[in-house]
Amino acid sequence: MLSRIRIQRLGVIEDAELDLSPGLNVITGETGAGKTMVVSGLGLLLGARADSGMVRSGVGSAVVEGEVDLPAGHPALERAESAGGEVDDGLILVRAVSAEGRSRAHVGGRSAPVGVLTEIGELLVAVHGQADQWRLRRPEQHRVLLDTFGGEAVTAARTAYEQVYDEWLGAQETLATLRSARVERTREAEMLRSALGEIEAVDPQPGEEEDLLLEEERLGHADGLRRAAEEARAVLADEDGEGYTPVVDLLGTVTPGLTQSGEHDPALAELARRTAELGYLASDLASDLASYAAGVETDPQRLAAVQERRAALTGLLRRYGATTGDVLAWAQESAARLTDLDSSDERIVELTEQVARLRADLAERGAELTELRTRAAQDLGEQVTAELAHLAMGSAQVVVAVGSTDDEEGLALPGREAPVRVRRHGLDDVEIRLAANPGVAPRSVTKAASGGELSRVMLALEVVSAQGDVPTYVFDEVDAGVGGAAALDLGARLAALARHAQVIVVTHLGQVAAYADQHLVVRKSSDGQVTSTGVHAVRGEERVAEVARMLGGDSESRAALQHAAELLAEHAAQRAGD
Repeated sequence: MLSRIRIQRLGVIEDAELDLSPGLNVITGETGAGKTMVVSGLGLLLGARADSGMVRSGVGSAVVEGEVDLPAGHPALERAESAGGEVDDGLILVRAVSAEGRSRAHVGGRSAPVGVLTEIGELLVAVHGQADQWRLRRPEQHRVLLDTFGGEAVTAARTAYEQVYDEWLGAQETLATLRSARVERTREAEMLRSALGEIEAVDPQPGEEEDLLLEEERLGHADGLRRAAEEARAVLADEDGEGYTPVVDLLGTVTPGLTQSGEHDPALAELARRTAELGYLASDLASDLASYAAGVETDPQRLAAVQERRAALTGLLRRYGATTGDVLAWAQESAARLTDLDSSDERIVELTEQVARLRADLAERGAELTELRTRAAQDLGEQVTAELAHLAMGSAQVVVAVGSTDDEEGLALPGREAPVRVRRHGLDDVEIRLAANPGVAPRSVTKAASGGELSRVMLALEVVSAQGDVPTYVFDEVDAGVGGAAALDLGARLAALARHAQVIVVTHLGQVAAYADQHLVVRKSSDGQVTSTGVHAVRGEERVAEVARMLGGDSESRAALQHAAELLAEHAAQRAGD
């Protein structure tokens, strides 16, 4: 539960500290004193959106700090620890908002994203106020309230339904795409089949284009290649050379002399060896040149065939890849794509069967969810009706109607003539209806209830659906439009809820405030220049005076004081008896 909240420089509040107790805590004060700012500060602490306009004029920032006492292992403590916070001595939350609109959060003494405060806040506090009546004014929220009341059974059934729904919707979309793109698939398949036929006809081999280029160069210049080789051979070793002595002969002439003289000098002997080796190399080179020249043939037919093959390959490379390797890779990918396209008709048949199977499964899951919701709706209506009897609405009856909407394209269900509309949350339309008086047909609660009745219905729903999920409930003036005996009943029900959880109520009704275990008063003061607000716990005569003010508007009236004292004494006796 929340044990302490400190608010600094937030709106009219300069520095206020709220010490909260277990049970029922009421916050009261004159209109304009700043009660709303207390709730706004609590909202900031729980991760609400920050507004720089909330920062007190003339200061740099507003700060809200809260201390929370929770049992070991509570999910809020675990979330704080996962964010790096220290929780051994209790959980401390801090939110700071600058005048420029920047916001900072600390969880357990460590800086954390504001989103962490929001997550922890959802585990700590449920806030309800007049603004929460929007949940009753929006039809889809009636279903949310019912599903929450239905607990794990409804949640599990809805989850199972949603899983089938998502699978069914995905299969439908895929099937529709395949059917609508059938012409495009046929055109693409024909194009791929033609391209693959062209590639198969040419049958390119990896790296073939480079080999053909070399061969074409050799065949196209055969005469020049042969002539160059023969001329080089003649210079090296042609015995019939005209006008010159072949290189091999020249080397053979100088080698003996060098060898003989080299007997007297090792250096010259080495040079003689190298000269002899050069002669051998020249002779071998001449022989290789002769072999090369003899092997060069002029083959016009082969040259034409190579050029034709290169032309065919060039056409493939221009359309399908820079190299034959690229062309072959494209062909492999295209063959796989063609297989997929050719199997599309089979896929359509499979998907059609799958959609029908999922549709039947969806109808079964939807019917199960409807049955669970219907049972929960009966129970919820009865419990809320019983709760309203304690809120001066003893003649009222609440009915939670679970129905469906006809839809020609929906699901056919056993026992229904027309198909029903399918939505991700199920097949059901849920509406909370109220018959405020006997003999009146139940109507939508937003049409049948006044503002005060709507507040009481909202409170009854909260009391009935309270499952202990959060340790603290906050009610911001849910007693609007309530007075007299209904106010006493409202206070009693808040007190009943406070037996199981901490309850914080902002109220203007003395009848509600009289039930408080802790009574906090918001008071405004001014020094003539600056107006500020503080929060004070009241007890004894001071509390009697505050309740008297709330009951009759005059805290000094003897009658009002006597009435307030009697009311407080009566409730004190009731609590002692409990």
